[in-house]
Amino acid sequence: MGYTGVSPTTGWTGLEVRTALGNPSTRPGLSLPGRVTVTAGGTDVPVERISLGLVTQVEPADPAAPRRLVQFHSVPVGGGFVLPARQRRSVVFALPIPWETPVTVFGGSPLMSLRMGLRTEVALGPQLDQGALVPVFVHPLPVQAEILAAFDTLGFRLRQAALQQGRLPGVQQALPLHQKIGFWVGPIYAGPMTELEVTFVTNSAGLEVIFWVDRRLALAGIGHVSLSRFRVWHAGAEQRDWVSTVDGWLRETINRHAAAASDAHWSAAISESAHVSRPPDRPEPPGYGLGGTGGGAGIGGGGSDGT
Repeated sequence: MGYTGVSPTTGWTGLEVRTALGNPSTRPGLSLPGRVTVTAGGTDVPVERISLGLVTQVEPADPAAPRRLVQFHSVPVGGGFVLPARQRRSVVFALPIPWETPVTVFGGSPLMSLRMGLRTEVALGPQLDQGALVPVFVHPLPVQAEILAAFDTLGFRLRQAALQQGRLPGVQQALPLHQKIGFWVGPIYAGPMTELEVTFVTNSAGLEVIFWVDRRLALAGIGHVSLSRFRVWHAGAEQRDWVSTVDGWLRETINRHAAAASDAHWSAAISESAHVSRPPDRPEPPGYGLGGTGGGAGIGGGGSDGT
C-alpha cells in the first residue's frame, strides 16, 4: 500500500504502529480501506483497542483563538489481544467516511489550504499511542462537483475555504464542524452582493446547500448578512442543468437579501441571464432528514426552500 504512516516506537513497550492506505482518495459516504500493523518491541504488549480517526484543522468559534487540530470522527477497528515480544499483527479495515466530511480536493487540486489526515490510536492500558498522520484526500460528490463547477461557469472565483467548529443554527448535523467555501461574486451578480460563502450539509439522500451573502449596502447605509437554503437529491443529479439551477438559487438569494436589508427587488437589474429553467418543486421523500440515514433510491430532482 502506497501511503503509509509510521509512529515512533513508544517508550516502555517499543511498539511500532504502521498505517497504510492503498488509495488515500475518497468521497463522503464511501469507505476508506487500509491496514494497521503493530509490531512489539522487547516485551509482550497488551493491546486493548485500535481506533482510527479523521483529523483536520478548524477555525474555532472564537475568532480570536488560534486554529487547532480536531479529530471529528473515530471508529474502533480492533484490539483485545496480547502482542508477543518482537511479533507483529495486522488489522484490515474499511473506515466509513461520514456524509458530512468536508471536501479537500476539487478539480484534482487541493482546495486552498485544507488538509485532512487519518490518525491511528492504540490503547495500551494507561497509555495511548498515536501513529503518524496519513494524508487523506476528500473529493466532492457528483452533486457537489456540479454545483462548484456551475459557480465557475457563472464567473465566481474561489476566495477561501475554511472549516469552522460548531453547528449551524436550525440545521441537523452529525459532525461538530462545517465547511464554508468563499467566492468573489461573478460580474453579473456583483451589484446586489460582493461575497458569497457556500456550505454543504450532506446525507445519504441528498444535501442542503446554504448560501451566506454579505454586502455593505450603499442604499441602506448598513452591512447585512443573510442566509438562504436549498435542497437537492443525489438521484437524478446528472439530468439537471446545474448552471441554470445555481443561477436560479442566486437570484432567489439576491431578492431575499435585498428585501431583508432594504426592501428592494434587485434581480431585475441583472441584465444578463443564465437561461434559468428550474424543474418544479417536488415533495421530500419519506424519512428525509439531514444527518439521518434515509435512503435515496428513487428520489427525483430537487426543489428549494429558503430560510
